[in-house]
Amino acid sequence: MGYYTSFDGEFVINPPLTWGEVRSSGFSPDAFEKNELEVKIRVGEQVVDDDEGTRITRTGVALVPAHDDEMRGYNIVEHVQLFIDEHLGHELIGRLDCRGEETGDLWRLEIQNGRAVQVRPRIVWPDGTEEVVR
Repeated sequence: MGYYTSFDGEFVINPPLTWGEVRSSGFSPDAFEKNELEVKIRVGEQVVDDDEGTRITRTGVALVPAHDDEMRGYNIVEHVQLFIDEHLGHELIGRLDCRGEETGDLWRLEIQNGRAVQVRPRIVWPDGTEEVVR
């Protein structure tokens, strides 16, 4: 079975990956499952219609969770960091909001100073005391 987490959001890749970079990446839509990765590259297309004809340019525009529905995601933080390490010169902008099966299991996956980090929320009670959400 395993414990499932829902992941919402994406990381925009700036500048976008070229099509050659997408094809050679282990995070490409064709390779992420084979490489057992929990994130993949979302490909964007730009259609240009001019006097020479119609061209389609594909680029890697975002890094997204590997599956649209909930998934285990045990290694997602490490996989986002692996993407950062393998695609130097590209910045990830955005975050993933993460919600586990158990009540109160929520966190964010953010990029801070070039590192993928798990961020847990804090509860602040009316008397000013704080509690870290597990």
